[in-house]
Amino acid sequence: MNTKNPVINFTSKKLHLKIAFTIFLIIIFIALASSYGIAQVGEEVVQYRNFFGVDARIVVWIIAELHLMFAAFVLGVPIFAVIVEIIGAKSNDIKYDNLAREFTKLLSAAFATTASLGGLLAFVLYGLYPGFLRYMTDVFHSFMFVYALCFFGEAFCLYGYYYSWDLLLRKGKWFHITLGIFLNLFGMVLMFLANSWATFMMIPAGIDMETGKVTSLYHAFYNPLWMPMNIHRLIANVAFGGFVVGAYAAIKFMGTKTDGEKAHYDWMGYIGNFIGLSAFIPLSFVGYWLGREIYSASPVMGNIMMGGAFSWMFIIQAILIGMLFIGGNYYLWNGMGRIKGAERYTKYIKYINIIIFCCFAVWLTPHNLPLSGEERALIGEEYHPFSKFFGVMAAKNAVVNLLILSTFFSFLLYRRANKGEIMPFSSHGSSARIALIITAGLCTVFLSWYAVELIGLELEDNIKRYVSPLIVCLVIQICAIIVSILITFANRGKFAQAFLFGMTTSIAVIYMAYYGFVVMGKANLVLRYLSVSQVSVVLSCLITNAIIDVFLFKNAKEVGGISWGKIPLRAQYALLLLCIAIVTLMGLMGFIRSGLRMNWHIYGFMQDTSAGVFTPTIAYMGWIICLIVLLFLGLVTFVFWLAGIAEKKEKHVFVPTGAGRITEAPSTASGGEIMVNE
Repeated sequence: MNTKNPVINFTSKKLHLKIAFTIFLIIIFIALASSYGIAQVGEEVVQYRNFFGVDARIVVWIIAELHLMFAAFVLGVPIFAVIVEIIGAKSNDIKYDNLAREFTKLLSAAFATTASLGGLLAFVLYGLYPGFLRYMTDVFHSFMFVYALCFFGEAFCLYGYYYSWDLLLRKGKWFHITLGIFLNLFGMVLMFLANSWATFMMIPAGIDMETGKVTSLYHAFYNPLWMPMNIHRLIANVAFGGFVVGAYAAIKFMGTKTDGEKAHYDWMGYIGNFIGLSAFIPLSFVGYWLGREIYSASPVMGNIMMGGAFSWMFIIQAILIGMLFIGGNYYLWNGMGRIKGAERYTKYIKYINIIIFCCFAVWLTPHNLPLSGEERALIGEEYHPFSKFFGVMAAKNAVVNLLILSTFFSFLLYRRANKGEIMPFSSHGSSARIALIITAGLCTVFLSWYAVELIGLELEDNIKRYVSPLIVCLVIQICAIIVSILITFANRGKFAQAFLFGMTTSIAVIYMAYYGFVVMGKANLVLRYLSVSQVSVVLSCLITNAIIDVFLFKNAKEVGGISWGKIPLRAQYALLLLCIAIVTLMGLMGFIRSGLRMNWHIYGFMQDTSAGVFTPTIAYMGWIICLIVLLFLGLVTFVFWLAGIAEKKEKHVFVPTGAGRITEAPSTASGGEIMVNE
């Protein structure tokens, strides 16, 4: 193994110098900017500048979105990289360890670009919006120093984590994993700090709205949108990183010719898609939570978001989300072709297809779909009758939950595709019973807590009576979970899963869809509580059925093996489509979050009076986001290509699960073959 390759050493030195110089610039710049913000109190400051004649907002828009996309990748990938490494350490399987290492290689390559874009964004903001940034610095300057220190910590942990892999492989594995955990913690703190600034601009708190004087730094930091934004971005970053990694694996799969590497990148693509879809399923629920908090904090902003200038952008969002669900399921169905024994479940695919496309069609239907003049004269209405039924939130909430349940069912079919006769549940011992009891207990406590919240609502009597059916639904779901656990204990796990799926669909999709139309006409305020009840019921079903499935197929006999690498090429195009869709969705949602402030820098306090302030049209927004998507995909492709040529060509020897043991340091980083004991 050649450890003194001059190309590797030269490239590594350049990369390290670039990182160090970027970090140094960011620290110095934040310090100077903070000092500038304090020193300039009472002096007149230029409020706006342009960028060589280009509208400042476009420049900031593009650079900020690119930085956020790279930051999402850098923050999302370490989470599942460390999880995969822990799986490898617990199972002593080198296949997982090498996969985690390859994830981290991509991460280290993207980190320098993220840092550079962050520094560029800081310079551009202070240069083009000096008045606004001066005020933000006055409010949050103490947190900016914390941000800089955390950036140092993330950089040290990242490169310590990556370059100590071989050194700590055998005797210091758990110390190495601890480095990865600290890498994730520093990254999360960085994201949480930045989120407080962004959400403060949307819903300012802790300041005097007349003078701008800080009355409570705690409330300015912990504003009403801060925690929902944290959870939403954390899950979104994991989904984003998974789909980007899946696209990377797809390109490598299509470019390689050896069976071993095809198997490796096929498996890597599957893991990327699995991570992306697994994180994307709960993302809709968290997104609803964030939207609800925006409504609660500012009803005006909430109406602008869903019923005003941005309502059609959520139709575009629905298209992109539908593409992600359809593309992810399409990839799973193609993946069944490489599994012997999966033929037993292919008959269900057409039904899942029908359900997903119908859900997508309903979700896509706008509420105000206009008719032509002739159609209006014929029907006698201004808008299409279907849009009045399928375009309202009651119908959309129902089909979203059905779409999520269908996707989860696809996961279960894929997971059991090569499994045959299962072991009796009683054979798994007391640990399995304890795990199911804890799961059922947690779900029951959560559902009970929300039912008590509904009971304690202070509403008028003529409105509160519409809440009672929701409480009954939650109680029925609690009973269904308990019954499904008891049926599982009686060695009827498959029937228990089907029973819980059926009860959840009946409650959260069929009944609550009907009841949603009832409360929309008679007690519209109750619709928000109905939506949360739907989410709670569906989540409890997903969690309970997932744990049942883990033990149901534990040690089950296999019908046949998985032929990794034997997957149609069209499945790789599906992975590329998923990457493009999630990048576009990230750009769209970034615009919506920022654009909701309309012509305000800080909503309700500091107005944007620049010459270029206006709400972009959908066409204008579309062109800018398309440009951002192209720039990001081009940059990330270039960065990954540089990471590839900086090292020798890797030779991946795909090892079946459990066959390779972590007893020798794998030499993939320097071009050797994976060294395993079989």
